[in-house]
Amino acid sequence: MRERPISGARLGEPHFVQTNGIRMAVYEQGSGFPIVFCHGFPELAYSWRYQLPALAAAGFRAIAPDQRGYGLTDAPEGAENYSMRHLTGDLVGMLDALGIEKAVFCGHDWGGMVVWQMALMHPERVAGVIGVNTPHMPRAPMDPIALMKMAYGEDMYIVFFQKPGVADAALAADTARTFRFFMRKGGMTLEEYDRQPPEAKTLALVAALQSDEALWPGELVMTQAELDVFVETFKRTGFTGGINWYRNFTRNWQESEGLAQQVAVPCLMIMAENDVVLRPAMADGMEALVPDLEKHLVRKCGHWTQQEHPEETNRVIADWMRRRFG
Repeated sequence: MRERPISGARLGEPHFVQTNGIRMAVYEQGSGFPIVFCHGFPELAYSWRYQLPALAAAGFRAIAPDQRGYGLTDAPEGAENYSMRHLTGDLVGMLDALGIEKAVFCGHDWGGMVVWQMALMHPERVAGVIGVNTPHMPRAPMDPIALMKMAYGEDMYIVFFQKPGVADAALAADTARTFRFFMRKGGMTLEEYDRQPPEAKTLALVAALQSDEALWPGELVMTQAELDVFVETFKRTGFTGGINWYRNFTRNWQESEGLAQQVAVPCLMIMAENDVVLRPAMADGMEALVPDLEKHLVRKCGHWTQQEHPEETNRVIADWMRRRFG
C-alpha cells in the first residue's frame, strides 16, 4: 500500500498523474503562466516549499513534482530507467496530463541539469529556463565519469556513486545522520575551501559522512521539523532512485551526441557565492550558448540556495517571471 504523503508547511498535498510509464506526485499552487520546479539530490518537491506559495502569490501556476525515483513518485527498477531521456520525458508527460502546452522550467542541482536539457530535447514545451546553481554546460569532450575520475579520483562522490549498491547502503545506514551531513549552511566560503590542500578537495562526500559529526562545519539549513520530512521520506524510499540519476552520466553523454547545445528561450541563472560543487564561475561564458540570459549572484550562500535564502530567491524569480511572462 502506498503511504500517505508527509504534509509539509507551505506545500500542501499532491495529486497524481500518469506520465511516461510512471505515477508521479505533483504539488501545485496558484494560477497563471506555469512554472515547473525541479529538485536535485537528495531532495524532493518539498525543497520548493518556499517557492510555490510565493510564485502563486505573484500570479503564476507553481508546480513541483517528486521526480522519478523520489518521494511518492514511482521508482522503477534498473539504473537504465533513469536516463535524461526518461527524466525529460516524465516532465513532458506531466505537462500533457496537466493540459499545459509550455512552461518555464526552474531547476536546482540535478534538477538544473534536467531543465537545461528540456530546452534542448523538448524545445517546443519550454518557454524559459531558470538555473539555480546549475549552469548550462556544453556537452563534455569525453565521458564525464572518466573526466571526473581524472580530476578528483575514485572517491569523488559522483564516481563513487557508479558502484552498484555501495553508496545506496552507506547513505541509508543512518538516514537522519545523512541529512544532517548534507543539509548544512555556513561552512566554508569558496575562498577558504580553495586554500585547503589538494587531498582535502576530492569531493569525497561519502567518506566525509563517516567523519566525526562534531567536526562538521556550519549549521543545519532548515528546522528539525523540515529536516524530518526528508528523513522520514528517504527512510521509506531509500536513496537508490536518486543515485540512479548519477549512474546515467555516461549514457546521457553518449545519447546526446549531435544534439544542438544552443538554448533559444529567455533564461535566468541564479548563482550561489559559496557553492563549492556548482561554483558561480561555472556560469562564466554561458551567454555563448544562452544569448537571452540574466544572472544573479546570491551572496553568503552555499549549495541549498532556495532553502537557505528563500526570500531573495523568490524575489529574483518572481521579478524575472513578471517581466518576461507576466
